[in-house]
Amino acid sequence: MIVTRGLIIDSFAGGGGASTGIEWALGRSPDFAINHDDDALLMHAANHPGTVHLKENVWKVDPHSVTKGKPVFLLWASPDCRHHSKAKGGKPVSRSVRGLADVILLWAQEVKPQIILLENVEEFRDWGPLGADGMPCKERKGMEFARWVRGLEARGYMVEFKELRASAYGAPTIRKRLFVVVRRDMKPIVWPKPTHGDGASLK
Repeated sequence: MIVTRGLIIDSFAGGGGASTGIEWALGRSPDFAINHDDDALLMHAANHPGTVHLKENVWKVDPHSVTKGKPVFLLWASPDCRHHSKAKGGKPVSRSVRGLADVILLWAQEVKPQIILLENVEEFRDWGPLGADGMPCKERKGMEFARWVRGLEARGYMVEFKELRASAYGAPTIRKRLFVVVRRDMKPIVWPKPTHGDGASLK
């Protein structure tokens, strides 16, 4: 069992799936879950009744008011992926939704979580500026993602990211997701080895 000295926060909390994974890994549910949606928080509360649920826009949450001086061990963040995903098709995307991950820079600056974990669609790595037509600018693909990584590094974090396929770890789905692991305790980032198959399904 990993010893966790500090708060665990699930930002952009959904129905509680990520928090359940956190509970399995760390032995306890998050201390706080943040979401602006009533239905999401109601489901999360049913799955994690001991968690404090904050119904608020993530940008309006003051990290210091939440933590009250206590250290943060883990910040989990799964920002809205719809305006990064190729499933969006040829429709214009929202700059504000695409920029939700920048709230992580705020938390990193203000309360310095020991570990930050982000999960998103693989296209999150291509995050870049939008053109006048509201579509991602292909010539500047990935520029905003690179800026975001530099922002974390400038705040004293080590950052690594990798695409993982859920089926390689026992989940009944072949979907692939980008995972970003960020830590400031100088300990190495160790990625899990596939538990189902030889890893060929990752390609």
